Amino acid sequence: MTVYIGLFFTALIAATILPAQSEALLVVLLVTGEYSVIALIAVAGAGNILGSVINWTLGRGLERFRGRRWFPVSEATLEKAQRWYQRYGKWSLLASWVPIIGDPITIAAGVLKEPLPMFILLVSIAKIGRYAVLAMVTLGLA
Repeated sequence: MTVYIGLFFTALIAATILPAQSEALLVVLLVTGEYSVIALIAVAGAGNILGSVINWTLGRGLERFRGRRWFPVSEATLEKAQRWYQRYGKWSLLASWVPIIGDPITIAAGVLKEPLPMFILLVSIAKIGRYAVLAMVTLGLA
C-alpha cells in the first residue's frame, strides 16, 4: 500500500510546477512485476490528474498575482501557454502530459476559465493515456 501512496504523491507533485519524475518511478514498479499494472496506471493517473486540478485552481485564483516575482510560472511561459490555449482551445489539454508546456497549459486553462468537468475529462485522457503507453512500452506490449 505504501508503494501506491508514494506513486500517487510523486505523480501529483510531477503534475505541478515542482520537479518530480513519476514516469521513472512507474517504470521501476512495472519492471519489478510485483504490482498490478492497472492499479499502478490508475494510481499514477489519479495523482497526476489531481496535480493538474491544483494547477487549474492556481490559474483561477492567482491570475491577479501574475507578473510577481514569486508567481509559480514565468510570464513568458504563461503567455506562450495562453496563446497555445487560445489557439487550440480546450483540445490543447490533450497536450497536458507534455514536459515543460503541459503544466502551464493547465494553469492557462484555469486563467481562461475552462469548465472543470471538461478540464478533468481531457486531462484524464492525456495523463492516463501517457501512463498506459509507458506501461505498454515498458512491458514490451507495444
